[in-house]
Amino acid sequence: MSADGTATLEGLVRLRPTETIPRPLATWDEALITTHEIIGSKYHRMVLRAPSIAARARAGQFVMITVPNASDRLPLPRPMAIHRRHPESGEIEIIFNIVGRGTELLAQSGAGESLLLTGPLGRGFEIPDESTRVLLMGRGIGVCAVMGVAEDARKDDIEVTALLSSSSFDAIIGRSDCDELGAVALGVADEDGSSALEAVEATIRASFSEAPPSAIMVCGSNRLARLAVKLGREWNAPVQVSLEAHMACGLGYCHGCAAPIPTSADREGPLVCVDGPVFDLGTIPLDAPAMSH
Repeated sequence: MSADGTATLEGLVRLRPTETIPRPLATWDEALITTHEIIGSKYHRMVLRAPSIAARARAGQFVMITVPNASDRLPLPRPMAIHRRHPESGEIEIIFNIVGRGTELLAQSGAGESLLLTGPLGRGFEIPDESTRVLLMGRGIGVCAVMGVAEDARKDDIEVTALLSSSSFDAIIGRSDCDELGAVALGVADEDGSSALEAVEATIRASFSEAPPSAIMVCGSNRLARLAVKLGREWNAPVQVSLEAHMACGLGYCHGCAAPIPTSADREGPLVCVDGPVFDLGTIPLDAPAMSH
């Protein structure tokens, strides 16, 4: 996960109803890197053997990663969305881009080395009961947060359409995952204008011309979040958003990742790491100012 200006979503994000099924307890795992490769034009895909996490992680949860053997050891771990879960092999996948010293050090870790993982963490996505089809919307690394929904939907024979957005077509994440999971992938990019909000809306409407989705899940772009709310209101489909935030611990101890949900002056607000990262997304006026991604 990367910081993404969640304050711009203030007034839209809502706490979700109390969980009816307790989330899995987090564990600490020395995870072996089994694969580390470059995908697209800039992203790193890492497969980690972490059986306890792979077996229990839910769609939309994340892990905190420490690089224990780095000579320039960082004092704090880095949060990463769990892109894929492979409980049969005891592995999980993460995808990241180098954006700072932490991810630079992580990128230097190769197959055969181990990383310290804490997870699974946070509250993930939940497909509503009786759903028949869902719409996933992701921009860049944000695609990683929603791909677990496609994994769960496949088990329950729920149709999935995934809007995969990026700056360029060679940097789109998730095409091969959608092919594997039987999801319809709608790739859009800045380089030909197909990722423009109006074009994205037209593409999505064409895909759901016969019947709307039962739910919408989104991550990685405030523009897409706005569009998700607009479509959700029109289609009477609930919208869930995974927020991105800087985190120091991922466990709620440091209270450093406040969610953009206002509270009273005498009450601490919810945290992205423990109350989220997935929240409900409320309605907004259609003539509200446009958001940037």
